[in-house]
Amino acid sequence: MPRAPRAANNPPALLNSRTNRQLCLDRAAVARAEAESAILPNVRERCLRAEAAWTEMADRAERTERMRAKLLDEKAAAAE
Repeated sequence: MPRAPRAANNPPALLNSRTNRQLCLDRAAVARAEAESAILPNVRERCLRAEAAWTEMADRAERTERMRAKLLDEKAAAAE
């Protein structure tokens, strides 16, 4: 089955990182809830580490989106 054509201005690497950011924030919230309900200390610590990792990934996704927007603005300004 052939793939649907992809728009030239939307290569795979430039798909919506806001979605990625939200996914990471959602996973961090799940990990936090699991930590709060954990009985065993090692499980609680593992969940808290997971929350920290997901939060850091969300922060990176947000920084990437800002840098990408800035780069696109600079390219548009240079093209004018």
